[in-house]
Amino acid sequence: MPGTTMADVTKVLGWQPGRLTQSRHGEASRMVALMSSMPYAVAGGPSRLGFMMEVASVAAGCALEQGMAMVLVPPLESGQRSLDFMSVDGVLLIEPAANDKLLMDLTVRGLPVVSIGKPGGHGFNTVPYVDLRPGDSVQLLLEHLQAQGARQIAMILGAAERDSYAQAEAAYQRMAHLMRMEYRVLRVDDALGEAGGRDAARQLLASYPQIDALLVLVDVLAVGVMQHVHQIGLRVPHDIKIATRYDGMRARTCEPALTAVNLHLDQVARLAIDLLAEHLRGVSVRQVAQAPMPELVARASTKSLAR
Repeated sequence: MPGTTMADVTKVLGWQPGRLTQSRHGEASRMVALMSSMPYAVAGGPSRLGFMMEVASVAAGCALEQGMAMVLVPPLESGQRSLDFMSVDGVLLIEPAANDKLLMDLTVRGLPVVSIGKPGGHGFNTVPYVDLRPGDSVQLLLEHLQAQGARQIAMILGAAERDSYAQAEAAYQRMAHLMRMEYRVLRVDDALGEAGGRDAARQLLASYPQIDALLVLVDVLAVGVMQHVHQIGLRVPHDIKIATRYDGMRARTCEPALTAVNLHLDQVARLAIDLLAEHLRGVSVRQVAQAPMPELVARASTKSLAR
């Protein structure tokens, strides 16, 4: 009928246009996704209630406050991380490594991305990020281990080229130099999960039986380390102390519970959403948001037994 608009037709039919149709007319809220570049062994499986979900629980509410909806895209055991089946306006990405395929795909698509944790390497220097202060976290843990009497400390890191691993190794190097301690760092494929932690502990303790503390940056690897230590009859913390970085479910439920750091992920989530919202609206050139200073959470795994 002449003069009849599409809006008139949809009103008569009772049809509510979806987000994609609305967005073409500028009426819809934006949709953002939370994704992790960590492998399934680290961010999936028993760790589903860990880092990613802790960020998601706060980020979803913060997104709504900014007029955005958020969808969670968890890592799959198959390794698939495709956005082809959904339409989003921006992405929060957790700790991408150098040459991260997912981050490359997102930037090629032209999607605004905010990284939670500085992207690894130097290939993504224009990607805005929330600085998780991994160097400060590791410094706290190393100082704590020393204060608890550890003098022969080794470190286990993931093999990927992540900024958190690079900063952790740099902090360890400084400590080893100051203490005139032998440098003992072993890198392990994160995707190996607990089995990778067990194998790393086996290698280090067989080569350096004098080790009295292990700082294991990835919590799933730390659980594997604890399993091997128990298997060979070492007592924690009597014979060896073990600590990890993220104070999540794995650290809390390990036996004994693992010393870790509080990364203040509730505040990190808000900072990330705010930064992404600014870039989506084109009102910010801000590249970095600084997370709060991490706090030590000392537990039984590093308890001092000195009288």
